[in-house]
Formats: sequence, C-alpha cells, structure tokens
Amino acid sequence: MSDSPWTDRIVGARMTVDQEFTSRIVESQFSSQQWSLIMTATEFEIEHPDDPDRARIVANTEKVEQIIPELENVGAGMGMGGQPQGRQGGSSSGGVLGSIKGALGLGGGDGGDSHAEQERAAEQLTQEYADELQSHLESNGRWDSVRQAAATEE
Repeated sequence: MSDSPWTDRIVGARMTVDQEFTSRIVESQFSSQQWSLIMTATEFEIEHPDDPDRARIVANTEKVEQIIPELENVGAGMGMGGQPQGRQGGSSSGGVLGSIKGALGLGGGDGGDSHAEQERAAEQLTQEYADELQSHLESNGRWDSVRQAAATEE
C-alpha cells in the first residue's frame, strides 16, 4: 500500500474487507501467511479516478513476482501441526515431500510453471480483493470521496 492520502482514507474499510475476505483466502491455495506476504507486495491504485463511470480500484501486482519463491518457504513451514494449506502443496507434485523438495531446491524443473501458476492465482485473488474493497466503499457511500481524492493526486 502506498502512503498517499486516498489510501489513508480507506484503512478502516480495508480492515473490514480483510475480515470479510478471510473465507475466500481459506478457499484459495494460499495460507493466511502467504496471503499477507502477497498483500505486502501489492499496491492498490484507482484507474481513471477523474471519471466516475470508469473509475475502479485495481491491484498493482508488479512486485508479486519477486515474492513468489518466498511463498514456498512460508508454505513449507505450514501443514501438519499448523494451519491447513488449502489446495496448495508446495509444488505441482504436491504434499509435504514436494514442499521439502522445493525448500531444498530439488523441485525437479516444474518450479517455473508452479511459480507462474502461483503468480496468476495471486493476481486474480488480489483483484477480487480490490473489487470487494470498491464494493464496500460504494455500499458505504464513500467511493466518490475516495475516488476524488485519488484524482487530485494525479
């Protein structure tokens, strides 16, 4: 998240959406720790803030690619006694063994595909979050003021 004034205006809304979005994270391939890492690498922007009909919150995930390898390290520490990993198993071969192999760098060549899949999933999920955030702001009558604040920053 950037330090711009429009983002400062939505801190409370983000906290609410974070809580509401938890069930979506549980259904995803990411653990909550992995999701936190993804969100740290994601910045939210408002496209076309000066146009009320076209304005929308988008997830800028340019930096997510840089943290994808770290997701496996965060995921490798999960499982068995920790929080369930959902459908994610550390590599496409799956399971604890796949996580251990990945952590040791013995992933067997599918890491590129696995990383690309994780990146696509992260991008999709962060955009779903952005859509939920905008919907929340709209339903609370705050979207126009947030959009206008973003427009004045350009």
